[in-house]
Amino acid sequence: MSKSDETSAVEEELDAEPRSIILSMIGQLRKDMDLSRITFPTFVLEPRSFTERVTDFMSHPDFLISSSKCEDPVERFIGVVKYYMSGWHIHPKGVKKPYNPVLGEFFRSKYAFEDGSSAFFVAEQVSHHPPITAMFYNSPEHHIAIEGDLRPKSRFFGNSVGMLLEGYGMIHFLNRSEQYLVTYPNMYARGILFGKMVLELGEMSTVTCKETDLMFEVEFKTKGILWGTYNQISGKIRRISTGETLFDIEGNWQTIMYITDKRNPHSSSKVLFDASTERVVPQIVACTGEQEVNESRNLWKDVTKAIRDEDLNAATTYKSAIEEQQRLNKKDREHRKDHFVPRFFQLEIDGHYHPKLLLNEIPEDPAEAKEKISKWIFTRPDGEIQDFNRLEDDPVVLATPTKHRRKS
Repeated sequence: MSKSDETSAVEEELDAEPRSIILSMIGQLRKDMDLSRITFPTFVLEPRSFTERVTDFMSHPDFLISSSKCEDPVERFIGVVKYYMSGWHIHPKGVKKPYNPVLGEFFRSKYAFEDGSSAFFVAEQVSHHPPITAMFYNSPEHHIAIEGDLRPKSRFFGNSVGMLLEGYGMIHFLNRSEQYLVTYPNMYARGILFGKMVLELGEMSTVTCKETDLMFEVEFKTKGILWGTYNQISGKIRRISTGETLFDIEGNWQTIMYITDKRNPHSSSKVLFDASTERVVPQIVACTGEQEVNESRNLWKDVTKAIRDEDLNAATTYKSAIEEQQRLNKKDREHRKDHFVPRFFQLEIDGHYHPKLLLNEIPEDPAEAKEKISKWIFTRPDGEIQDFNRLEDDPVVLATPTKHRRKS
């Protein structure tokens, strides 16, 4: 990928009408204001929910699978770092944000790997204010589990909007009793008042494994006003107990990153991850007719179609209807003095959401684990399990996009 291609992937130039809408909206804001209750115009939306966007981190499972089988703890840790850093290059062109999930909305999918093994995923919006998305991923044959909750907080900073990604992620190698705790960088949309809109990642994030005494600290560097380059990272793998630097990792999170062994003064840099050569493993999602009302793709299908048709008026109408229904649901719960209870996750004493299917309840036998996990994730309220062989027959989903011209 050339430098111009790299830049265009994270840049977007708005027409006069969309920018005027943003300017009128920003006129109501103040610096450092929390934007979690602000309704964004539909032209800045990516046509999928945040519950689905979380799956970007599951796009390169081969790194985790090979890492879990590695006997050297240092090489195992490097594999986890490679997996963590591989998830950031997947995003829509330009500056787009996913739909804000409604309370109780969920997304579920599965993966079929070339070796015949599989993995299962579910994410659920467990809180709306503040927004919290809990997630769970499990590959029974490889004894890998990932759990976590993401707590994005949006802030207005003048010519940019920042999404501060709080929360946690925990990668488990169940057959080794190892846990890898990950934290996340922040995301910034620059140039919302003037200049080109640009997506950047910034600040520090970490991967920590106490069992192997290893830690990865990485800085996602933002471009300076007068100098610098987009998408640069600089990180180190260290011993937790001694602080000794074992490896340096440098490069571009959008394209290619390199690793250097600092234990060997004669070591040269090697490619850690090259986005142009790695295959993204697709997820499998049941057709709309097999999905429940509050399942992400079904819930937002009309908004998604309108965005792809570039019919912003229709997208706004459908989006507003979903948000209004959420407000009505909240009033109904308040009237009944009822509290929302997540379907797949529960709040634990550590202050985080964890899957109701506890890790110690998952059988060690892969076949038994596969059956238990798939039933837990894909069983509908009527007791039936989603049929992944059913073909898509929803006319909204099947409709050919029709470009809508805005009136001049």
